[in-house]
Amino acid sequence: MAGIPVRAHWSALGLAALIVAVLGGVVLPRAMPGLDHRHYWPVAVVAGGLFVASLLIHELAHALVARWCGLRIGSITLWGLGGSTELEEEAKSPRIELVVAAAGPLASLGIAALAFLTSLIMPRATLPASAVVWLATMNLLLGLFNLLPGAPLDGGRVLHALQWWRFGDRSRADRGAARAGHMLGATLIAVGLFGILLWGWLGGLWLLLLGCFIVAGARQELTAKVARVGLRGLLVREVMTPEPDLAPAWMTVGEFVEKVVLGSRQTVFPVVTFTGAPIGCVSLFNLMTVPRARRSVTRIETLTVTRRPIRVLASDDEAIRLLEQPIRGLLIAVVEGGRLVGMVTSTDLDRILGQALLRAGTNAAG
Repeated sequence: MAGIPVRAHWSALGLAALIVAVLGGVVLPRAMPGLDHRHYWPVAVVAGGLFVASLLIHELAHALVARWCGLRIGSITLWGLGGSTELEEEAKSPRIELVVAAAGPLASLGIAALAFLTSLIMPRATLPASAVVWLATMNLLLGLFNLLPGAPLDGGRVLHALQWWRFGDRSRADRGAARAGHMLGATLIAVGLFGILLWGWLGGLWLLLLGCFIVAGARQELTAKVARVGLRGLLVREVMTPEPDLAPAWMTVGEFVEKVVLGSRQTVFPVVTFTGAPIGCVSLFNLMTVPRARRSVTRIETLTVTRRPIRVLASDDEAIRLLEQPIRGLLIAVVEGGRLVGMVTSTDLDRILGQALLRAGTNAAG
């Protein structure tokens, strides 16, 4: 949408199904009792679809405002607890971070206001009117919940921007937003547990899940930001594995195993063409899935893993660019003059991140 890739995790289907089930089985029958159940479900499906669309609008607001502020956008992903917008770079000032963070909740509050106004001009005591009121209420709650001050919620980023602006210290703002996120998540977990154990409130399970997500997200965000500080000044060549063993795309699996794999310390191999250009990668696990009888006739290029997209960086690029997107266990190819000269695997990244965290901690302590 608007040139921004939109993805959906499989759990987003579960979220949509849950919303429709609650609407058709509980919310609408309570709002308009006595009707045939066949009348509830079509309205529930439409209202559930509109709510998922409102989640997308929330994330799209973040993305469009970020792009307007000059930031690079990765993608939008919908999943079981809502959605997320991937930014490929951090805000360059507190003002930019503030407007980008506030855009999503403001969009949700705007949808809520529009839905409430729409309900006022609709015939009262009808299923569509009840569904519109529910949609308005849910977007109101979505906007207000996301404004709670704690990372990784939008309110946590608003808090981060305000602290960054007030103290002029981004690292201090990082720690403050993360601590607020931990406190908020712990509070939600406690309320959820008490609700389940003392009152048998099933809604407490939802608060428990949200609390765990917020605590984990706050910790992950702080780790990533501290790692960015520790990686400053490093180049990709200082992180990569230089001159790795390569997997020629035209070679058979049997020949590659005998000539390269059995004498290598690597668990993942860049797949290259005749010109040395990387087209993907192959791991030991992928090779082991090929039956021994088929190894002499199966070429490396036919393995499906080589069809996956591969990220390419130059050795002179800043190492902080490694954090722009997750590696997910594969690799980043380091290319110079069209030829692969190094690779960065998830193991390399784990090592350099650990060193970066230690370096950042040492500097902070000093």
